Amino acid sequence: MSDHQTPHPEEQKLLAGDPETTGHSWDGIKEFNNPLPRWWLWTFYATIVWGVIYTVLYPAWPLVNGATPGLLGFSTRADVAEDIARFDAMNADIRTRITEVELAAITPDANPDLYNYAIQGGAALYATWCSQCHGSGAAGVQASGYPNLLDDDWLWGGSIDEIHYTISHGIRNEDDFNARYSEMTAFDGLLSDEEIASVVQYVRNISGQSADAALAAAGEGVYLDNCAACHLDDGTGDRFLGAPNLTDAIWLYGGSEEAIEQTVRYSRFGIMPPWSADASDAGRLSEDQIRALAVYVHALGGGE
Repeated sequence: MSDHQTPHPEEQKLLAGDPETTGHSWDGIKEFNNPLPRWWLWTFYATIVWGVIYTVLYPAWPLVNGATPGLLGFSTRADVAEDIARFDAMNADIRTRITEVELAAITPDANPDLYNYAIQGGAALYATWCSQCHGSGAAGVQASGYPNLLDDDWLWGGSIDEIHYTISHGIRNEDDFNARYSEMTAFDGLLSDEEIASVVQYVRNISGQSADAALAAAGEGVYLDNCAACHLDDGTGDRFLGAPNLTDAIWLYGGSEEAIEQTVRYSRFGIMPPWSADASDAGRLSEDQIRALAVYVHALGGGE
């Protein structure tokens, strides 16, 4: 405590044998100036020495375009690249075979080894590239229009060859000339509010949902004049155009009155990127990976 400071009325009193203090006082509380244990100091100094040695031997200090490499030249990325190359070499034969066999022949009975490889590899590929939209369990996300891959309702066809094509080229994207393409008309402004309300009730009626009978009857003519060209007269849809079946209980964006009206008024335009690196510069997967993924999706339960 300096000479000009006034002692705190409840300032601690030092007892005989107490160590020296640091000379500071906070509200009468003083801090003993106890030296650190020797073992703690030597351990602390050892960690400093170890840290210096580590930064010299291993990558450590960040630079503008990388980091100091270290005298040992160690690289976790190089280790990973080596492991990938090693497994690629181990799987080279089966990866070649899976591209040479007809997709329909990759079954548990005809080619069990290829089928097992496709299922295991396809599951990993799905988790990496597809689950963000279709969900980790492949049940889709209705609110966003991502299809359920577990059921037997397919917009563009559910055979393994059709699934392979969809994965390879995608849907309504601008990166692949061969992408599947169709576009629904937005009827807001083309149809009156009464016509839209009636066709909504008609669609709910043919899908087995509760509907206003009078409006549904009036909506049949509106449907036949404006919707049947794609969804067909009976509402079962057209896979060639990617037009959904409107008579079942499976909905891409939801089957409530509000969801159907939103679709009729403003249309929907879901996009899927192309995944085949052979078909498009935007693609990221090789042909053997596309085939493994197609086999996996086909085997989820809804494949035809």
